[in-house]
Amino acid sequence: MGLAIAGVASVGLLFPAVALAEDSAPATATESTAPSGDTPNPREERREARKDRMEERQEELAAALAKELGVSEDKVKAALEKIRSERQQEHKEEREKRLSERLEKAVSEGKITQEQADAILKAAESGVLPGGPGGGPGRAHG
Repeated sequence: MGLAIAGVASVGLLFPAVALAEDSAPATATESTAPSGDTPNPREERREARKDRMEERQEELAAALAKELGVSEDKVKAALEKIRSERQQEHKEEREKRLSERLEKAVSEGKITQEQADAILKAAESGVLPGGPGGGPGRAHG
């Protein structure tokens, strides 16, 4: 039964990840993600709509799992959130490790200085780079 729960939970976690990955293209100079007064930002509206759909699917999944397992929906939601949080932390650490390795290589090849590498790492960790802290949808080339 434990494997069945893990399988269903994995499916529930996979779909939101796919939905978030749909919009991996960076904003262009003419397509800013910054708010511009009263003008709605189509990119932000799509992101919010995806987020709403993802939350709705998560609610449906939690309800179905709770019914199937005979436990409270709150208990299922808490378990799913715990798993999601752990996976996000693991992915963040892996992204930071890959970035650090790429920067070390660039420094050793003389493409950037150690000070530049340190500044890039600091920006990534503080969320200054696109995608927020630890990166975000999409992957860097390299």
